Amino acid sequence: MVKESQMSRKKIIRMLIGYLKRSFDLYVSCFALVLLLPIILTISLIIKINSIGPVFYREMRVGKLTKEKITLFKIIKFRTMYQHSKAHHDPLWTTKNDPRITSFGKFLRKTHLDEIPQFINVIKGEMSIIGPRPESLSFYKKLDKAIPFFSDRTYQVIPGITGLAQVNQEYDTCIEDVIRKVGFDHSYALSLSSFQSWIAMDINIIKKTILIMINGHRHRR
Repeated sequence: MVKESQMSRKKIIRMLIGYLKRSFDLYVSCFALVLLLPIILTISLIIKINSIGPVFYREMRVGKLTKEKITLFKIIKFRTMYQHSKAHHDPLWTTKNDPRITSFGKFLRKTHLDEIPQFINVIKGEMSIIGPRPESLSFYKKLDKAIPFFSDRTYQVIPGITGLAQVNQEYDTCIEDVIRKVGFDHSYALSLSSFQSWIAMDINIIKKTILIMINGHRHRR
């Protein structure tokens, strides 16, 4: 009876945290899109001037995992590569000074401004502000076979724009980078078991995200 009571309590706590996270996501995303509208329009115009192709780039990603199914969705980002880049059809690990990335795309990636359209994914409930990074469908099967417990990183957890793994490690350039990130993702999932650990974790991630946006990262996939 004691164990059942503890399990029930943990379930209720996770449900409440999930509700609060969703409320936070909706409020912040709607506010951000309205506040950043001038920047969104400016970026869109520069992308069109800088290179031929659409303003936005959409890619199939793997979302929340449950016992019943694996959720798939199309992530939305500002396009940072040339339209006919091979990476848009056959994803590859990027390298420093990758020639597939446009001149303006380098700036967008360094400042993470290319992530802004993902607030739309958050509003739709496909993503959260904070959570494990959603992996591309083309890489998912390969990584799931190569990395133990890889798929569990998004079990009952909605992937996020930023997260513990993203702020503690550089962008992925090889499968070893992904392996190191899995531990961070599982640590974040464990933080959702109590209000204190969750709030402390999210505040820390938000602080680090702001610093990263200011300082920038060297490269990414």
